[in-house]
Order: sequence, then C-alpha cells, then structure tokens
Amino acid sequence: MEKLPRIRLLTIGAIAPRLHGKICRLVGAAFNRMKPFPFVFVPLWIATAALGQPSAETDLKPAVPAAPAPAAAEATPAAHYSDKVVKAEPIGERELAVRLQVFLDQKNFGPGKIDGRAKEFTLKALGRYQKASGQAVTAKLEDATGLPLASIEPIYTTYTITPEDVKRTGDCPRKPEQQAKLKAMLYPSLLVFLAERFHSDPDFLCKINRGKDLEKLAAGDSVLVPNVAPFKIENVKETGKLPVVPEFKTRLIHIDTKEKMLDLTEGGKLLASYPITPGSEALPAPPGTWKILGVATLPWFRHDEGVLNHGVRTSNFYNIPAGPTNPVGVLWCGLNRPGIGVHGTNQPFTIGRAGSHGCIRLANWDAIRLAGMITEGMTVVIDDGIPRPKPGEKGAEKPSAKENDKVSSNPTLTVPADKATKNAPQIPGRETKYANH
Repeated sequence: MEKLPRIRLLTIGAIAPRLHGKICRLVGAAFNRMKPFPFVFVPLWIATAALGQPSAETDLKPAVPAAPAPAAAEATPAAHYSDKVVKAEPIGERELAVRLQVFLDQKNFGPGKIDGRAKEFTLKALGRYQKASGQAVTAKLEDATGLPLASIEPIYTTYTITPEDVKRTGDCPRKPEQQAKLKAMLYPSLLVFLAERFHSDPDFLCKINRGKDLEKLAAGDSVLVPNVAPFKIENVKETGKLPVVPEFKTRLIHIDTKEKMLDLTEGGKLLASYPITPGSEALPAPPGTWKILGVATLPWFRHDEGVLNHGVRTSNFYNIPAGPTNPVGVLWCGLNRPGIGVHGTNQPFTIGRAGSHGCIRLANWDAIRLAGMITEGMTVVIDDGIPRPKPGEKGAEKPSAKENDKVSSNPTLTVPADKATKNAPQIPGRETKYANH
C-alpha cells in the first residue's frame, strides 16, 4: 500500500505542483474512506501540500509576460540594408578575430579579406593601429581585448539581394580578346559581388551562412555578412582624372614591399594602412621616391603582351572595359615612373599572396578609400628595405619631367589615364578614361 501513493506523489508533484487544491480534496476523500490506514495518507497529504505551495521567489509574484527583445540598434554602417540585425557576441577565437577585423577595417587599417582568422595582415593592421593610437605595438591577438571592440555591435548584419545587384553580374571570360568585346567587366557571381561588397573571403561567407547555397543566390535572398562599410560599386564613376586636393599634397604614401603594406601618413602621423601586392620577384615594384601624376577611377585597361612581358609597346593589344573585374580594378593612380601605378584588382582575395607586373595592387574596397585620401602631386616612396641615397643626395635617381611619355624598359602594367589622349587608341567617349600602355 505504501509504494502506490509514493509513486503518485512523485508524479503529481513533478508534473502539476499548482494543482494543490484539487489534490488535497482527493486525498481528503480517500483519507475519509480509508481511516484504518491514516499512516499512509497523512504523509502523502502533507508532502503534496508542500509541493503545491507557491514558491517565495516566483509564484507570489504576478505573472508577467516575457519582455520583447529590444529592437536592434541601427548597425553601423551596413544595417540600412535590413531592419533585422543578427547580434553575435564573441564566444571564441573566430568571433574575436571577426570583431577585430571589422574594427580595424572601419578605422582604415585594412586587415585584408575578413575571414575570421587573425593571421598576417590582421596582425600587421593591429600593430599599425596601435602605433597610430599611441599604444605599445605588440601586434598580438591577445592584446586586442584592450581595444574598444565592443563598439562593433553587431558583428554581423543581413543583406538582401536586389534586382540591381543581379544586373551587376555577368559573363567574365578570362581571355583579353573576349573581354574586349564586353561593355563592362562585371562580377562573375553574386557570391563574389557580396564578398567584395563586404570585404570578405567567399569561403567565410559560406561558413557563416550554413544551410544556404551562396552559389545559387537570387534577388530577394538574405545573407549574413560582416558589419563593415560596404563597397558600393554603383557609386564609383568613370573619371579620367580626379580633382586636385591641395591640402592632401603634404601627405606621403610609403610602400613597404617586404611587409606588403601601404601606409598613408601626414606630418609623420599614420592615417591609414592597407595590405598590397607589390610586384613580384621577377617584376618587383621599382624602389625609389616618385610623384603621383593623376588619379582615375573605373579606368579602361590596354592589354599589351609586349609591354607586360618585355616593356615594348606593340600594335597587338586589347582595350578592356571598366568594371570591378577589370585587371586594374576600380582605381589607377599613375606615378612618374612609366607604367607604374597604385591600382585596384580583379582578384582582391589574393592580395599579398600573388604577384603583379611591378605595380602596387590593393583590394578594390581599399583602393577606392585610398582614392579619397590622396591627390596629384603627392610623394610615393617605394621601399624594398635596401639602403639607397635619399632624394637630392649623390647617387639618387632623378626622373625626367618627360619620362612619363616614354615606353618603360621595365615590363610593367599601365600609364596614367590622363595621358590616354596622347598614348592610347581612342574609342569615342572614352578618350580620357584609359589605363593603358
């Protein structure tokens, strides 16, 4: 007789502690019918009553519905793409790395492609940010916890593909003779479009969007992306030569070919820093002190194998139209060294890991930001780490004022777009928009 009430006690007490009144009435009735066995039901009644009593912490309080989740604050700067923002707190090394990469990117200390890994360029950017902000330079991930990383809230946001985005993708042939037949050099896929727009490694986007096939995106699809200032290709216009900004002329670009970093300074203060591809072993970027002759956005590209491979201009060339996947990307910053410039790229995910034909490549999202901070007449120092005479000292190289009109013996990439009227075959309406040999 004892086991059965105990089983009932446990079941009732666990499942319905608030049925105290009903249980008490049932137990009371049973007690009246089974007076010969009060020693069984008195403990049952007492225990059941105890389980059914309201707790001091919860049941004495009136029932209050759960508060709704606070509305997500507008993400800076990408949340205007969506009202729904995914909040992600750093819970591991990857989340910490993403938050750090987004933080550095927003401060104009480019970590390279955002991939959730605090490797070479992220740590170089961290060291430069520490230097610019007056901190001890350690360039170590464990020291990043002292930065105001909480300002990056949220880490991720959502972006919804638009019909206009779809129009920015199209056929992307690899051969220049086929590219020359196109009206524009578009993105090969929406995944590549998104990756460049949000400064990210395509593989990383796939990781944070598990369950979605990002190779089959369409208008209306929403995708999780890092919360960075988006690179808007639609806002970049074809401009043969940007206006001169006199107050920028005292700024200096320092290119460290060993570190593969470009630093922008003013009066000794570090303003910005970006990872680069500075030529290659066979075709290194020319060391020395140079001047910017002009800055063009969305340039066309004159592909000439003779210049690329031998430094000799030939009649066998192709004019490649402008676009984000143009060989020089969205920027051409020509120097007074023939064929040498700072420019964008059609392969932003290989920056620092692949060679160029002697020029200095940046990811398009970094190149277009740099374009807004530089101007014609600025000094550019290309430093390969080998000591050389400074400008004005004996043995220093002195470029000729007419040097830019010559064909360089150095097999490099392009000449400034503002010289297109003199050096390039013309297409009506494109006379000043070439980056060409």
